[in-house]
Amino acid sequence: MTTETANANRTDADDTLAPSVIFELLCEDHRRQALAYLSRTVGAVDLADLIDWLARRDGEPTPERIDRLTLEFHHTHLRKLGDAAVVRYDAETERVERRAMARALDPYLELAAADQSPAR
Repeated sequence: MTTETANANRTDADDTLAPSVIFELLCEDHRRQALAYLSRTVGAVDLADLIDWLARRDGEPTPERIDRLTLEFHHTHLRKLGDAAVVRYDAETERVERRAMARALDPYLELAAADQSPAR
């Protein structure tokens, strides 16, 4: 007997992300911010531009900060996001693109953005 795990990140009912995958993807700040950035762009973006934006968001974009973020994305974030089919990363061109499945995250990204907005 074999177990099919190819689509373990999706629910059987309707090709959406499982709640546990949504929470896993959004629990890390840089991953969540990258998803928000990609939701506001059309088409693929250079990974370097995304990293630079994240570094500026964190403060001064020092070479150390940029290197750390680049390593995080190459070794962790891009793999998780790709496995969940919410982004496509082309290693040859070093471009990352939001996929249609990422729309399932939009309501949660909006809540996170509202939570980070200054109180009125």
